[in-house]
Amino acid sequence: MDITESQLNGSNVLALSGRLDGLASPALDQKIDVLVASGARSVVFDCSALNYVSSAGLRSFLTAAKKLKAAGGRCSFAALTPAVHEVFELSGFLTVLAIYPTPAAAANG
Repeated sequence: MDITESQLNGSNVLALSGRLDGLASPALDQKIDVLVASGARSVVFDCSALNYVSSAGLRSFLTAAKKLKAAGGRCSFAALTPAVHEVFELSGFLTVLAIYPTPAAAANG
């Protein structure tokens, strides 16, 4: 998995591409820890190029949401691919995480 970081309307946008699985999730966890420690309070996960999420990836997403909420911030998810949307739906994440059609909508959300 590749992680590309950018800024949009005061949010840190993490564009994820490839597969978020047990091998890739520690890198995402570390990236979130660094962002939260540096004062980031709004993180958008751009999932437009993410084609697979395992249970380890879901755990990373949930952990990120909890860490940001505990720090007084928020995290949101944008542009879910059909495969990732299905995993979010089956796991119940569509109802507990903020999902938006685009990164811009998520950053403004």
